[in-house]
Amino acid sequence: MRKILTATLAAGALTAVGAQAATTSTSFNVTATVQATCVAKANALNFGTYTPGGGDLKVNTSISVACTKGAIPTVSLDKGANGATVAARAMKDPVSGNLLAYNLYQDAAFTTLFGDGSNGSSTDKLAASTGFNTAQNVTVYGWLQDSAANQAVAPGTGYTDTVNVTVTY
Repeated sequence: MRKILTATLAAGALTAVGAQAATTSTSFNVTATVQATCVAKANALNFGTYTPGGGDLKVNTSISVACTKGAIPTVSLDKGANGATVAARAMKDPVSGNLLAYNLYQDAAFTTLFGDGSNGSSTDKLAASTGFNTAQNVTVYGWLQDSAANQAVAPGTGYTDTVNVTVTY
């Protein structure tokens, strides 16, 4: 009985060694499209308290722009909710209806009107973006002049305006 068992085991071992598994392979492509995009965040511009006859008020704020790599964004500002043009922006008191004139500039010398390219205003073309996680900051300079028209407005705490920022890329 011992000889039969040995012969059977040896034959089984030969069968397992001689068998090989077959394989096949293929591949597939992986694709995506990256959409060019920009995100802008603007901080409020607060002139504080204006005292007629007390002099001009000059303040600044910033707009942060983040874009996908390679985008070359241009920032423009509209005339605001109460302005006739970008050259004649105004804050409005909801109670009296009076308008308080001010304007926005690209430079601290207040020589380049920040707007949408109309009425002598300029837009701000930024450098090519290095990536979405690297924001570029744009400084906006505000000037409320102590003019005769501004000195004639009624007192109030609610003078406001809303300026829309557009980023073209």
